[in-house]
Amino acid sequence: MPDEPKTLDPAARPAATAGDSPAPDRNRRADGAAPPRTRFLVPVTVGLVLAALNLRPAITSLGALLEEVSEGLHMSGSVAGVLTSVPPLCFAVFGITAPRLARRFGPAAVVCAGMAAIFTGLLLRPLAGGTAGFLAASALALMGIAVSNVLMPVIVKRYFPDRVGTMTGLYSMALALGTSVAAAATVPLTGALGGNWRLGLGVWAVLAALAVLPWLPLLRDRDRDRVSRTGTGPSRTETDRPSRAETGPSRTGAPVSRTEAKAPAPDAAPRVTRSRTAWALGAFFGLQATGAYITMGWMPQIFRDAGVPASTAGVLLAVTMVMGVPLAFVIPRLATRMKTQGPIVVALALCGLGGYTGLLLAPAAGAWVWAVLLGVSNCAFPLALTMIGMRSRTGAGVVRLSAFAQSVGYLISIPGPLLVGVLYQHSGGWGLPIALMGGLMVPQMIVGILAGRDRTVEDEC
Repeated sequence: MPDEPKTLDPAARPAATAGDSPAPDRNRRADGAAPPRTRFLVPVTVGLVLAALNLRPAITSLGALLEEVSEGLHMSGSVAGVLTSVPPLCFAVFGITAPRLARRFGPAAVVCAGMAAIFTGLLLRPLAGGTAGFLAASALALMGIAVSNVLMPVIVKRYFPDRVGTMTGLYSMALALGTSVAAAATVPLTGALGGNWRLGLGVWAVLAALAVLPWLPLLRDRDRDRVSRTGTGPSRTETDRPSRAETGPSRTGAPVSRTEAKAPAPDAAPRVTRSRTAWALGAFFGLQATGAYITMGWMPQIFRDAGVPASTAGVLLAVTMVMGVPLAFVIPRLATRMKTQGPIVVALALCGLGGYTGLLLAPAAGAWVWAVLLGVSNCAFPLALTMIGMRSRTGAGVVRLSAFAQSVGYLISIPGPLLVGVLYQHSGGWGLPIALMGGLMVPQMIVGILAGRDRTVEDEC
């Protein structure tokens, strides 16, 4: 586990012997006291929740006002499609830098900077006078979201190694709550602010500013997160230390165990590109992200074109997103108790097929039912995050697998929202776009079953 606390006092660590079990050393000091890092658990928990609340409002608030923003900035349907494709593009490009940044500065410091970037981007976006400036400010906010997306599983694995399912469920619930609240409240807030869409989007910068605060005390934990240059070989952060077996001789000078002596070098983290499970997980992440960003970007417009009022369309999107609040807590806990996660993958995909079929046949008549079904289907996201933590045995593996799966996944998801915009503009209706959305559920089901098999990337590498 990557949560073994680093202390500056050699006496604070017990001597490592051949019979030592890593678990007691991870959780207790030699004197029986709780490790120093426990004082950070409260700000970490608060920080995780506030960070998760800010990982989607930049996207769903725009989806609720996409028509107003398009008219205000004179966008065509294709350009609006490009705008809805910016989130996965930024997540793919910037998310892959997260492990390197975490090794250099520590994951907590990087998440803190990510929250600051979200705040700045959301503050500047409403001030943009044209499409280019709007896209640039959006990209800044999305850059902060990207690195935070990748590092959330790392933070959970580091500070809560024995409660991965519970804490993943907690921040997944907060993420779903932030997504749904932004979708439901943006249109009414805009109306209360005089109908100005710029103010309706800019108000979410306040929530982002609050999310910076809990991470500031965690900067004091930076010495444990940053690379240790002790001259004992290649350096890396504690995030990349799977266990004490890889850390070399103990600071007390006690002899290392046979396992420690034969442990791989620090750079021997799994090369996830050689793992079929990693590729399956990346594809699953990408296909579920495609559906999620198409839903967040276009579902309100689908309902509005079917005759549903704008405020109701925003609430319908909120219903879709709010389904993730309870299910995002239940699904990770359920997944960690199952040997394979294929049955959950199939159940979620079938809900998605039902929702898209309803949107195609009777979008307005059964709007609430389709919104609920698509909300259940979108809970493939917390399932994917949980599988990232389950498909690797080590902290180094989780970091690399998280960056790989999310970066590959978001690259896969880039064309989806753009293609929907193009099909909508040139076909003059929603038949072809919705058929595309439903069709993507089939490959998502297949790769999800493969990603949910009981194996780890270390085994395959």
